[in-house]
Amino acid sequence: MQVRIPGLRISLRDWQLTDLERYRSWMVPRQHWKALDSPYYALPPQEKIEIYVEQMRAQITSNSYPTIRSVLVISDRDTDEFLGIVSWNWESAETHWPTVGIIIFDPTYWNQGLGFEALGLWCDYLFYALPTIARLDLRTWSGNKGMMRLAEKLGYQLEARFRKARTVNGVYYDGLGYGILREEWAARYPRGIISYLQRQQEATYKPAS
Repeated sequence: MQVRIPGLRISLRDWQLTDLERYRSWMVPRQHWKALDSPYYALPPQEKIEIYVEQMRAQITSNSYPTIRSVLVISDRDTDEFLGIVSWNWESAETHWPTVGIIIFDPTYWNQGLGFEALGLWCDYLFYALPTIARLDLRTWSGNKGMMRLAEKLGYQLEARFRKARTVNGVYYDGLGYGILREEWAARYPRGIISYLQRQQEATYKPAS
């Protein structure tokens, strides 16, 4: 069964064959997203990207997605266009400690609140799908101001700062670790992120009496 999690303006969903060429087109050097998303790590070699694309093609064709998804596509709610991905991996599988990530590839879609909605839906999904986890982590660096704002807006707390741990273009930056506990997420979004966004929307557009 395929996963699709509808939001207000975006959806999180499984990969589709039409996404693969779009994904491949973003995984080339000198893309603006990479200047912010861990630029201290090089892109994978092209042969590794091709292997991943073919693995995804086989998974899509056979409809053999893992029960708990490790990656979902961010798509436009109206057009279903591929915009980016959300992901997670174990920081420590032994202690049920996951780290989340998000990429919206096209800068045209930045600074519109789509990352808040997408990562919020993803956190809702992971706290539901992984009942043993007590927390979610998010890692970034002090040069990525947008990701820092996103983490804080969602309610993540800055828990670690590794001073001068990253170098980008010969300049030192701090490595940052954010976290949010299950009970903190539940208190902040008791009915989920979409209910929260709907309330915010109603408050913004409520006519004056």
